[in-house]
Amino acid sequence: MNIRNITETHYEESLNLSSFAFQMVYSDEERAVRRSQFRSEEKWGAFEDDQLMAQLTLLSLTIYINGRPIPMGGIAGVSTWPEYRRQGLVSKLLRHSLEVMKRDGQIISLLHPFEFDFYRRFGWEMFSEQRRYTISSNLLPKRVQVPGTIERLAQPDTQILSTVYEQYARRYNGMLSRNPQWWEERIYRRKSGQIAVYRSEAGKPQGYIIYDVKESKMTVHELVCLNETARQSLWTFIANHDSMAKEVTTIAPLDDDLISTVDNPRIKHEIIPYFMARIVDIEGFVANYPFASTEAVHELCIQVEDPHAIWNNGVFKLRVDEQGNGIVDKVCEVNAEEQTNVLSCDIQTLTCMMMGYRRPERLMQLQKLLGSKEAVKALDRLIPQMPTFLYDFF
Repeated sequence: MNIRNITETHYEESLNLSSFAFQMVYSDEERAVRRSQFRSEEKWGAFEDDQLMAQLTLLSLTIYINGRPIPMGGIAGVSTWPEYRRQGLVSKLLRHSLEVMKRDGQIISLLHPFEFDFYRRFGWEMFSEQRRYTISSNLLPKRVQVPGTIERLAQPDTQILSTVYEQYARRYNGMLSRNPQWWEERIYRRKSGQIAVYRSEAGKPQGYIIYDVKESKMTVHELVCLNETARQSLWTFIANHDSMAKEVTTIAPLDDDLISTVDNPRIKHEIIPYFMARIVDIEGFVANYPFASTEAVHELCIQVEDPHAIWNNGVFKLRVDEQGNGIVDKVCEVNAEEQTNVLSCDIQTLTCMMMGYRRPERLMQLQKLLGSKEAVKALDRLIPQMPTFLYDFF
C-alpha cells in the first residue's frame, strides 16, 4: 500500500467513490463543475498497485484565531470502498495528512466529522457549535425603522460581501478567511438564492443576508451584521417576507441573543455540534497565536500526549512576553523548580482550550487538564476570551 496524490488518471474513480460513500448522485452538470474544481495536489489516495482504496481531500485554507489569520489544513471527503474498510487505511491517510500539513506550515486542522469519537482517536476535538433557529413568521422580531438602506443585489458582489464578512469573521475563532475563489465555488454555487446588503446612512456596507424562499419557507444561509443597526434592519427585511414565508430557518453563533429581542422567546432553537479542530504543530501554532497581553512575562511547562504526531508528543516550555507573543521549546525533562508550573493534557484538550471553546479552569474540573491551580489560572489569563463559530462547510 502506498499513499500518493490522486491524478487525472483516477479522477473518475475518485468521484465515483465520493458519490458512493456520501450517497450523492451527480448530474452531468455537477460532474463538469467538480472536474473544473479538481486539484490533484489536494487529493490523497491510498493505493494497492494502481487500485484506489481510500481517499481524502486536504484543503489549504486560512482561519481567524484571536483576530489573526492562521494557516489551516481542512480535511474533507474521507472515504473508503467497503471491501477495503477496517484495514487502517483512513488512519494512515490522516497520519500522512498531518505530516503534509506540518511540512506546508498548516499549523492547525479543521474537519466535519461523520462520527466525533472516530476523529478524537486521531487528535481532533470539537471546537464549534451552532444555534439553529426555526421561527414562525408571527414570532419574528418586530419590524423597526432604522437609518440606512437595504439593497438587493442583482449579481453577487464579492468585494462588498467580503469586506463585511472579513470584519465579522475576525470576531470568532475558527471562521474562514475567504478568497474570491472560495466565494465563487463554495458560496454562490452552494448557497444559491438572493443576496441583500445593508448600508449605513453614509452608504457603507455593514451587513448582508444570503437566503432563498421555497415552498413558503425562508432559509437564511448567512446573516452577517457588524452592528445592532444592521441586525435590526436585516431582521426587518426578513419579516417583510411574511406573505411568502410562514417559517424562517437560520444558523447563528452560540453567543447570538436573538431570543432576547423577540416578544415570545419560545421559538425553536437547537444547539448543533458542528466542527472539530486539531493543532498540527505546537511550536508553529504557539509562535503564531496571539496570547492576551498581561504586561508581564509568564513561563509554564505543558506535557502533551499526541501519539499520532510525535513532534507534538512531550514536554514543552511555554514563554509569553508582555505583549502576548509566545514561544515554546520542547524539553527532555523539567527541573525541580519548574515542577509546580507543569500542566499535562492530550492534544485534543490543548486544541479546544487554545481555540477558546473551553476554558482551562473548566477543563481542570473535568480532569482533562492536570496540574496545580496556580498554573491553570496563569494559563487561563493568557488565553483570550473569544467565541468560536464557522459558517462554512467542507
